[in-house]
Amino acid sequence: MRIRPARRSDLPLLQDIERAAGEPFRTVGMSRVADDEPPSLDVLDEYRRAGRAWVTVRADDRPLGYLVADPVDGAGHIEQVSVHPSAARRGLGSGLIGHAGSWAAAEGLGGLTLTTFSHVPWNAPYYVRLGFRVLMESELTDGLRKIRAEEAEHGLDRWPRVCMRRDVPQLTETARPQ
Repeated sequence: MRIRPARRSDLPLLQDIERAAGEPFRTVGMSRVADDEPPSLDVLDEYRRAGRAWVTVRADDRPLGYLVADPVDGAGHIEQVSVHPSAARRGLGSGLIGHAGSWAAAEGLGGLTLTTFSHVPWNAPYYVRLGFRVLMESELTDGLRKIRAEEAEHGLDRWPRVCMRRDVPQLTETARPQ
């Protein structure tokens, strides 16, 4: 598995990955999630230009998964992580999340956060296995509350959702990438 920054030419493929990764939601009665359009090319390009979009690629350099992140209230917030179903269960998603953790540490951010569906097996239970924990309402930052409000406006609160966090070890000055 190789992870690299996303390229402009990758962006339409990232949309295809997102659409394919959404299909399994149909099997748990969440067709509306499966039908949701992926981020626009402009939005994905903003992440790419900011250096916060990464892909995991196969041997021919074609993306199989991607992750985009934002700094939110002192943490790296995983806005989206998706792996094409044909490449699922190979550690690609956890590799991307590990890469995001390294980015967060290098940026001096104290953790990784994300929002996800609490009862979908490949969502919150998966992230728990990767070391994330569900945040209590009292632990939510203003930025996370804003993200959750935007998700609710988008209709995602039809199903139970949670905010999760995993702390990341901070790099010492001598270990910081140059």
